[in-house]
Amino acid sequence: MSGSWARGAAVLAAAYPGLGIGFAGVALAFGLTVLTMAFAIGHISGCHLNPAVTVGLVVGKRFRIAELPAYVIAQVLGGIAGSGLLYTIAMGKAGFDLTGGFASNGYGVHSPGGYSLAACLTTEVVLTFMFLMIILGATDTRAPKGFAPIAIGLGLTLIHLIGIPVTNLSVNPARSTAPAVFVGGWALEQLWLFWVAPIIGAAIAGVVYSVFATEPEPSVRDKMAA
Repeated sequence: MSGSWARGAAVLAAAYPGLGIGFAGVALAFGLTVLTMAFAIGHISGCHLNPAVTVGLVVGKRFRIAELPAYVIAQVLGGIAGSGLLYTIAMGKAGFDLTGGFASNGYGVHSPGGYSLAACLTTEVVLTFMFLMIILGATDTRAPKGFAPIAIGLGLTLIHLIGIPVTNLSVNPARSTAPAVFVGGWALEQLWLFWVAPIIGAAIAGVVYSVFATEPEPSVRDKMAA
């Protein structure tokens, strides 16, 4: 549901005549949402708001695969509930309808910048990979304590600044599913990409981090000191 707060910035505030927050404001809204929620519920659930993040953590051996289905179901249902609330608010303005896309993700003619399927697929894979590398690194036991939400929130802001013109940026299948359920049509037809690409990017990050950033074995001197 928290993703809908940020999407509300896109639906309600981004194009407001003369005062719209634009792409930069939307990107910041997404980043601040994750940053604040990570501080609020990270100690309770790990603050997995994103099926791709959960998959990446499973692949990176940071999360139990047995808990994956429950997390994904909760993430998707929460996203849909949030979209329902946002839709109710947006319908309170005369002239609102869903033909504007309701901040759905898309490629081709439904990409904000008219980017091709291949370009959008590449963008989603690469930016999700980057996001998961930030998460895995910031939450590593060797990383400075207490700063992970800041790094993760700023990282999400950065990748949104890059990716919004391409796909409206997903990197989160639950975030993509929620508005698509309301828009229907093309949004549901193109939804496959916004599940496949983020999960691929997240899984690759889980493998890469596990292989190249594992904690080194303690040296003989370290063992003796211990």
